Amino acid sequence: MNINVEFSGGMELLFGGVAKKTIQISPTFGGNPAKISDMIIWLKDNLLTENVDLFIQGDSIRPGILVLINEVDWELEDGPEYELSNNDTITFISTLHGG
Repeated sequence: MNINVEFSGGMELLFGGVAKKTIQISPTFGGNPAKISDMIIWLKDNLLTENVDLFIQGDSIRPGILVLINEVDWELEDGPEYELSNNDTITFISTLHGG
């Protein structure tokens, strides 16, 4: 399954400067439909090049990172439990900035 991921607001620095990428992941994990939480672990294991603590806290996204699923806040789409569909666009935007 193809998933489009986008990183902005500084998030791209954690992923080797990549702002947009299409990834291929399995449509199922452990016999269940792939969820965004599965994709987050996949990103951590396969694309994250810098500080994992700036992306993940516990087993979810760190507070201060806005996650959009097809341009809609993931809180309106079941958050980490959202079942991914082919060609979804998942956007990660850091809302934390230095001063």
